[in-house]
Amino acid sequence: MDVLQPVIRPYAWGSRTAIAELQGRPVPSDGPEAELWMGAHPSAPSVVLRDGHARGLDSVIAAAPARELGPDCAARFGGRLPFLLKVLAADKALSIQVHPSQEQAAAGFAAENARGLAPGDPARNYVDDWPKPELLCALTPFEVLAGMRTPADALELLRTLGVERLRAAGLELALADGAADTVTGAADTVRCALATILSWPSEDRAALIADVVAACERLASGFGAYADACAAIVRVAADHPGDIGVAASLLLRYAVLEPGQAVFMPAGGLHAYLRGTGIELLANSDNVVRAGLTGKHIDVPELLKLLDPAVAVPVLEPVLAAGGRVAWYETPAPEFRLFRMDVGGDGVELAGSGPRIVFCVSGGVALRSATGDTAKLTRGESAFIPAADAPASASGPAHLFVATPGAPPTP
Repeated sequence: MDVLQPVIRPYAWGSRTAIAELQGRPVPSDGPEAELWMGAHPSAPSVVLRDGHARGLDSVIAAAPARELGPDCAARFGGRLPFLLKVLAADKALSIQVHPSQEQAAAGFAAENARGLAPGDPARNYVDDWPKPELLCALTPFEVLAGMRTPADALELLRTLGVERLRAAGLELALADGAADTVTGAADTVRCALATILSWPSEDRAALIADVVAACERLASGFGAYADACAAIVRVAADHPGDIGVAASLLLRYAVLEPGQAVFMPAGGLHAYLRGTGIELLANSDNVVRAGLTGKHIDVPELLKLLDPAVAVPVLEPVLAAGGRVAWYETPAPEFRLFRMDVGGDGVELAGSGPRIVFCVSGGVALRSATGDTAKLTRGESAFIPAADAPASASGPAHLFVATPGAPPTP
């Protein structure tokens, strides 16, 4: 097993306290620290020490995939670690975005390669040919926009806001027509409403956003059903002044995850993470198609093509095993499963099977593999356990997250 040297991603929306404090470094950090990557994505692999040499985890796995991943996992995922574990620390709103399915990612990646887009070209939507389902588990209260409102809900919010520009554009009429339609028709109605906002005339965008923010400030000062969501949109507008994504945010469902709660985002699910610190586990991909709240590449037509407005994004509670010291989050993703463990001093078998990444959130843990390898982790540290080292045990006291491959599909 290997103690990991993870990679910090310094995106502008990141926190200057959360990751530094978690790792025991001086606070505030020199600049924003948005994500802590623990895994083997080729763009930012964690580093391990093998035989006294520092090596990227991706190259270690590529050299011996059957040993590192196990024969079954290596065959299922083409010799690649199927998941990427992150700490996500947001002080400002992330972009409104959607992720592709396996088929969409493969087709999009091939098409952009055929167009001659270089791997680092900022105009790329697809940096690899993998899907990117993801699970976000809150460590602190975490504000999210996750999934789209139903036509009836969106209509009620727009009528309550009373923004004349949106009414004049026909959004209320269109949503009213879709509210009593079939599921497919309703989904198309919300998609069309989103397209209308995202394609708003550039010369009138500033006025629309000002009207939306003023209306949201009015509702946020009260105690109605939409007060919290409107207060969040006011904060988003401060994070991204003049961005049309502020108005588009009205069509997304707002929620606050309490620590331990999670959301699972499948392909086609529109979302934006707003504020908080959490554990994110996703397929080993960095494919993102954006529509707003960002200075990065935006591709509205591609996003609308990938978008599935009918995707439901419920808040997930952990499933507790007998004894309550191990829990996991149920998702259909074949690439990953996330376990949460409370480890005492008596030592227990580490949850999951196959290749695993262990992250210590609090306390300290001693890990021991079946081959006799050992590693000690303190708060903010992580380790990779190859499949060949299973089973492994852990003794604390410590609070851990363990990332493993998901279950294989049912024959």
